[in-house]
Amino acid sequence: MKKETRGFITILTGLYPFQDCIHFLAAVRKFHEEPIIILIDQVPKVLYPFLKTFKNVILKPAPANENTVLASRQAKLALYAASEFDKTIYLDSDICLLSDLNDVFEYLDEYDLLLTEDVQPSIVKATNLLRGKQEDILPNVLQILQSIGFPLQADSVQYNSGLIAFRKTEVNKVFFDEFKRYFEIVKNNQDKLLLKDQGAFASAIASVSPKMKILPPTYNYLSKWEEAYNIQDKIKVLHCTYPYRPQYAKNITRSLYTRVFDRFAKVFLPNQVTNPWRKK
Repeated sequence: MKKETRGFITILTGLYPFQDCIHFLAAVRKFHEEPIIILIDQVPKVLYPFLKTFKNVILKPAPANENTVLASRQAKLALYAASEFDKTIYLDSDICLLSDLNDVFEYLDEYDLLLTEDVQPSIVKATNLLRGKQEDILPNVLQILQSIGFPLQADSVQYNSGLIAFRKTEVNKVFFDEFKRYFEIVKNNQDKLLLKDQGAFASAIASVSPKMKILPPTYNYLSKWEEAYNIQDKIKVLHCTYPYRPQYAKNITRSLYTRVFDRFAKVFLPNQVTNPWRKK
């Protein structure tokens, strides 16, 4: 019987997240030996060896786009096709593991898809997806999303796609096809929508209904929104850029290599704090 394969995948589009990605690789390697695929775009090849220093890293071209925001979004749509594994855990490259994720791989024996809810899970309050002042658009969020063709209802949930665990199944193939189709709607309605993927992701879930497990926020803890959480369990996955990462998390990836690299980053890489990508 063929042994099931498993691995990780992340996205690196442009130089602003490069330092994040180095520490992402260091954090994964702290707890896991599985292969890590990086979907990469707009990064000079001269910098590839910094990524390949970590064992079993596979670089694959992300869908190319001059707009690094759009390139990142389109790479997420391509996760299913890009994965070489029976079981895959996708993580944003600004994530730091604080423990292993073996349990997530094991959950994929039973579920097609594992993910976490957004800090603001109610789709009717998802003003973060729309253009305009929050107070003006809040009463009409669902109406606007439905008007452009999203199959969402008042009880629909907004998920945070910074962590997506999936297995190779026909259901998931259809899910990612639908995800791509609904994201085309986002692209075609830029007068109303910001270039974000959560609405398309929620629509694909509503359309396909894969067998899902919702993980608690400890698996995708956004430190920027710490006041919104009420958790007692140990955080397993910390989601924040390296400059804003608490010291205990920085210690996870601290090594001679990352210390030398961080000095290099200060001189040769653009400042993440002023990254226009994060303002889109």
